[in-house]
Amino acid sequence: MEKSRYGFWKPGFLFATLFFAALLFAGCSVEQTNRTKISDLDYTIAAEADISEELQNDIEEKKAADFKMTYKDSEFLYIVRGYGEQETGGYSICIRDLYLTSNAIIFDTELIGPRKGETISKSPSYPYIVVKVELRDENVVFE
Repeated sequence: MEKSRYGFWKPGFLFATLFFAALLFAGCSVEQTNRTKISDLDYTIAAEADISEELQNDIEEKKAADFKMTYKDSEFLYIVRGYGEQETGGYSICIRDLYLTSNAIIFDTELIGPRKGETISKSPSYPYIVVKVELRDENVVFE
């Protein structure tokens, strides 16, 4: 048997490989998020008593680091934003925006530090917020 001068990468094999790779990647796409506001979303800041045990466990596992997550039950979509471990207490979270676009939910929050002169706990804190909205299928974009 004579060895090809191209070795394993014969022109026909190379062409077929590239052709099938192109077909594979042609099926994948990246959806652009439209940021044009359609409407504000009504929401409720969920109290700990309103949060399922499963979601509470997920938050507990992730709270030491900065995190963003969503959770759905049969009625609501829960949007959760945590800011990880902070050196002290006294932090709060401001919801800057929560609105619907044509293909996404935009959720924008800000961590606000303790005010000057405020009495704060010297223990570490793990600020997070859980927002409850009506059940929806759009992706959530955290800003």
